[in-house]
Amino acid sequence: MAGKTGILVIGASGQIGTELVMELRARYGNQNVLASDLKNASDEVKESGPFELLDVMDRDRLHQLIVQYNVGEVYLLAALLSATAEQKIMQAWNLNMYGLFYVLELAKEGFIDKVYWPSSIAVFGPTTPKLNTPQSTIMEPTTVYGISKLAGERWCEYYHNRFGVDVRSLRYPGLIGYKSNPGGGTTDYAVDIFHKAVSGQPFECFLSENTRLPMMYMPDAIKATIGIMEAPSEAVKIRSSYNISGFDFTPVELAKEIQKHIPDFRISCKPDFRQAIADGWPCSIDDSAAREDWGWNNDFSFEQMTKDMLEHLTEAVN
Repeated sequence: MAGKTGILVIGASGQIGTELVMELRARYGNQNVLASDLKNASDEVKESGPFELLDVMDRDRLHQLIVQYNVGEVYLLAALLSATAEQKIMQAWNLNMYGLFYVLELAKEGFIDKVYWPSSIAVFGPTTPKLNTPQSTIMEPTTVYGISKLAGERWCEYYHNRFGVDVRSLRYPGLIGYKSNPGGGTTDYAVDIFHKAVSGQPFECFLSENTRLPMMYMPDAIKATIGIMEAPSEAVKIRSSYNISGFDFTPVELAKEIQKHIPDFRISCKPDFRQAIADGWPCSIDDSAAREDWGWNNDFSFEQMTKDMLEHLTEAVN
C-alpha cells in the first residue's frame, strides 16, 4: 500500500460492513483497520479496533481521517439500498454519488492508493437478458439505486482510465448473512425468512413465489471483496464492475429447503412495490469474467448456505 498501512471502511455498521471489518482486522491487524459510519458500530467492532463517526458527505472530515490514520485503502460501502432509495430519491442520489466522487477525488489527488466500491445487479433492468446475464450487456435500470450504481460504474472506469485511480468493484447479487438484520434491500426477504423460521413464525414474503433472483452467502461476499482488492492490478481487467454470484432461487425453493430442517415452517406471498423492482433484475448471473481474471470461486452452495444460516441463527436464539 505504498507505505500507507491504514484501511478505512466507510459504512462499517451496515450489512456487509461489520463482517468485512472483522475479516480485514484478522488479516491486517486490528489497529490498521478503521471502521466508520454515521451510526454507532457493534460492540465487536468498537472493542477490537478504532471506530470513528463519519458522514461520507463531509469531505473535510473524510480527508482528515485518511491522513490521521495513514489510510492507503478505502472500502466505500455507504449507500441507500434499493427499496429505501425509492422512498428517498434525492437523498439516495446524493449519498450514492457524491460519496463516491469525494473518495475518487482524494484518490486522484494521491491521498488514497486503492478504492473498493460495490455495485449491484440493480444496474440491470427489464431489457437485460435475465438468464445467465452476461458481464457486458444491455443496462437500462429503472430504479434510483440502479441508476446511481450504473453512473458510479461509469465514473469508476473513467477515473481509472483518465487519472490512473486503482478502483475495483463487484456487482453484488442479494446477500444473505446471519450477523445483521435486513437493511432495506429488495433481496432482504432472503434474510428475514430465516429469522422467522428459527423463531417458529410463518413468513409473508413481499415478492411472488416464483421470483428467481441471484444470491450469495455473506462469507463468500467477504471473500470476493477482499479477493479483488488483493488481486494484482494487472489481473483486474474490468474497472467498471465485475458480475459475481453464488446461486439463485425463488422464495418457494428457499422455503422448501428450510422445511428440510424445520418441517413446520410455512410461507405465504403478498407482493408489494418491491416486486416491480425485482422484476427488472436478472434471474441468474454469468460471473465467468471474475473467475477467469482473478480467480473468484464461491465456497457455499444453496444447500450449504441454508444449513449454515439455520445453525447460526438457532444458536443465537437459544
